[in-house]
This record gives sequence, C-alpha cells and structure tokens, in this order.
Amino acid sequence: MALVMYDLDGTLLDTAGEIAEAVNMTLEDFGHETVSDQQVRDWIGHGTGWLMKTAWQHTQGPMDAPWDKVMERFVIHYEKTAGTHSRAFPHVLDTLSRTRAAGVKQAIVTNKETRFTTRVLEQHGLSDAFDMVICGDSLPVKKPNPAVIDHCLAQMGSSAGEALFVGDSEIDVATAKSAGVVCWAVTYGYNLGKPIEDAMPDRVIEDIRDVPSFFRAM
Repeated sequence: MALVMYDLDGTLLDTAGEIAEAVNMTLEDFGHETVSDQQVRDWIGHGTGWLMKTAWQHTQGPMDAPWDKVMERFVIHYEKTAGTHSRAFPHVLDTLSRTRAAGVKQAIVTNKETRFTTRVLEQHGLSDAFDMVICGDSLPVKKPNPAVIDHCLAQMGSSAGEALFVGDSEIDVATAKSAGVVCWAVTYGYNLGKPIEDAMPDRVIEDIRDVPSFFRAM
C-alpha cells in the first residue's frame, strides 16, 4: 500500500508564531523574559515540553517555579493560540488533495502532543485529511525512534519500500533513514537553525507539490 508520512510543524503548517505566543505568555506568567519567534522556530521538533524547558533555560527570571505549574500554564495558553494564525505552506492543501485522489494513503508523524495536534488540524479543516495521525504521546517512543514509522507502516499495511516520509528537520531525516524509508526534506522548515542539506535527506525540495510523482515513478 503506497503511503506518504508527513511531519506537521514546519512541513505542512507554519505554526511557529502561535507556539511562540503561548511560550511567551507562559514565561511572562512566571516573571521571565520573552523569546523571539526565530528562537522558537529553532527549538521546534522535540515536542512542546522540551521547547518550553529550552525557552525557560534561555531567559532570565525566577528558576524555582514548580515545572508542572509552568506546563499547566503553557497548556492553557497554547490551547487558546493553536490554529489561530498558523497557515499551510504553499502547495500543501492542493498536494494533499491530489495525493489522496491518486489513491495514496497519508499519515502525520509528529512529536507534537495529541491535544495540540488535534486542535491545529481542526482549526485548518484537516481533521479528515489523513488516514492516521501519530503524535508525540501516541506511543511509548517518538521521533527519532524509528518505531514510530514502523508502527505507522504496520497499521497502514504498507512496507518501507512503498512509503515516503516528508519532513523539515534532521530529526525527521534520521527517523526515516533508521526505518529504511525514503525521506524528502523541505527547505523552509524548522531545523534547529541548520541547513537541511546537512542532514542528507534523499531529496531536498522547495515545497511538497512533487509528492504524487514519487508514487507514479514506483
């Protein structure tokens, strides 16, 4: 079964601004300095807990707040901002439609937690666009552990040779390579401030519009 798996943040949707808004509201709640949108872009990829902790450690302010309270505030803020001013990257919506019309199954494999992933997809009218969504808390492991891709392949009745992974970061590339899946990487995403070429994906792409052609060539 032909299958394409996509990362979400930085690959399909530009969500950095609304994540940064939630991060900064949380920092301000505890007397911390704020961070820039670019800093948040560079930190996206490991899940919101890691992102929030990184922002906390990079700012001046009281350091002794109970971490569960910090994350409680972040959850409150991000549930309000998620999907409010993020946007699909160019050619994403059209490509998703064309790929589905070609009979290719589509899945999301993201490190974003389920509650936030669901909210963002709902806000963009994408809740029914995917045959499977694997989030950072769906399994005992998350990217870069290849088990997330193995699980997706098994559940979708696909094999590594029939699949493509499309991402934006070295985490995505490492995960796909470990699972034996071809990986394409976009140039515009969130890759810890590094050129995506350094991660050595199978192909670097300007946008995702060529995804259907991958399966026609199989």
